[in-house]
Amino acid sequence: MSYINDNIITSSQNRKVREVILLSQKSRERARQKLFVVEGLREVKACIDSGFAVTTVFHCPKIIPTEEIQPVLSGKIENRRVFEVSEDVYAHMAYRAGTEGIIAIVEEKPRTLFSVAEKLSDIESPLILVAEKVEKPGNIGAILRTADACGVDAVLLCDCPTDIYNPNLIRASLGGVFTQNIAECTTPEAIGYLKNNNIAIYTAQLQDSLPYYDTDMTKACAIVMGSEADGITTAWREASDKKVLIPMLGKLDSLNVSVSAAILCYEALRQRTQHK
Repeated sequence: MSYINDNIITSSQNRKVREVILLSQKSRERARQKLFVVEGLREVKACIDSGFAVTTVFHCPKIIPTEEIQPVLSGKIENRRVFEVSEDVYAHMAYRAGTEGIIAIVEEKPRTLFSVAEKLSDIESPLILVAEKVEKPGNIGAILRTADACGVDAVLLCDCPTDIYNPNLIRASLGGVFTQNIAECTTPEAIGYLKNNNIAIYTAQLQDSLPYYDTDMTKACAIVMGSEADGITTAWREASDKKVLIPMLGKLDSLNVSVSAAILCYEALRQRTQHK
């Protein structure tokens, strides 16, 4: 299917252009319409490959040649839903600079604990990463990239104050928000699921803790990270099967939450690789 078409937009006042901007900037509008915006060829491809429904695509042929987007869109998006835009219009639409000249409007997909549980049901010793009340989109995006790199089986975002389809989060995750097995849930829901399925809970905290490398991460377990400001809540501390810490010898009192998550997930990967 050719994506060279008559759908050309040259005005930044076009209704479709205004819709993209509104969805990019307003989480309330994303929630109301159940739509969000994805920028960048890699991210759009990850989105489509993961089964998300793309409703509209905008591309700027001066930035990305039409033939480069054809393999990504072919057979997935109707020609009438693909629009060519000028460089000026694209610059007006893009949430961030350097996003490769392609933007898509996508339908939200529910990320429920039930759907995650279904995917985990056949995994003997799942590795789960829990992030409770993590606020910064960049940190959540980095956590999802770590989950992808370490082969984490699921990510639970508990009481997350950040819209998972925030453009900064999508970009920071490099598409991981689409490829990862993610659930948005409450802390009590997550704890209940883990306890009912005999998945050990390891909380990252300083009090009453042992070094992370002395913790068995080869069995079914969930690594729990808290918010940037307050750490994990009392509910997780009380539910914890083992409390782990990352030794720090410097004068600063904490690591970034995404860096801490990476250290612990890579330790789990190391142990599981050796165990095999």
